[in-house]
Amino acid sequence: MFTVCFNKNYSKNLIKYFFIFALSSNFACNTNIKNQSKMKTQPAQQVYDSLELATFGGGCFWCTEAMFDQLEGVISVESGYAGGTSQNPSYEDVCTGNTGHAEVIRIAFDPLKIDYEFLLEVFFNTHNPTTLNRQGNDVGTQYRSAVFYHNEAQKQAAEKMIQALTAEKVYNDPIVTEVTPIFNYYQAEDYHQEYLDNNPGNPYCQMVVSPKVEKFRKKYAERLKK
Repeated sequence: MFTVCFNKNYSKNLIKYFFIFALSSNFACNTNIKNQSKMKTQPAQQVYDSLELATFGGGCFWCTEAMFDQLEGVISVESGYAGGTSQNPSYEDVCTGNTGHAEVIRIAFDPLKIDYEFLLEVFFNTHNPTTLNRQGNDVGTQYRSAVFYHNEAQKQAAEKMIQALTAEKVYNDPIVTEVTPIFNYYQAEDYHQEYLDNNPGNPYCQMVVSPKVEKFRKKYAERLKK
């Protein structure tokens, strides 16, 4: 298991909104991009044919998307929002913590190449499932640890893994990961998709996302796409 905590005196939101606004219009939250935030489509209904879906919330989706997208058998990873009551929320809405939505990734994967249990293993190994509504300095209900299952088999697999991790005392504190059916899912704005690839110079990416992805690549080197 590994976790990466960004130990600075300022939060990710400060970095996002100060550095991103101040340094470059190419960063995430510039004025033009904010104007696009209300242009999202309704809940994604894409058909993946023989593929299966998995949806996880494990902190900032810039980090989780960048990791899972590199696994062999993962066809696509989409950043989005799920589990809240608001309809078609923007990123700014979700950041208030008032929508009930979590930042999530929706993974389309080929079950013949990678199974759901392995995705769960990666999920639990790449974030801290014992911190309530928090990952490192990212604080709020939008950063909660959550498995949004798509069927009964996924629910049972998640519960079984949590029971096993608890029995083996992998963590010093209790696991607080939410296991709930997927509901009210919305795709995040276009500028959030493949964010690290498109914004490698973003200060938050340099200080938090990239180091975490590098640790992930070393740990799962044999399972990465060629």
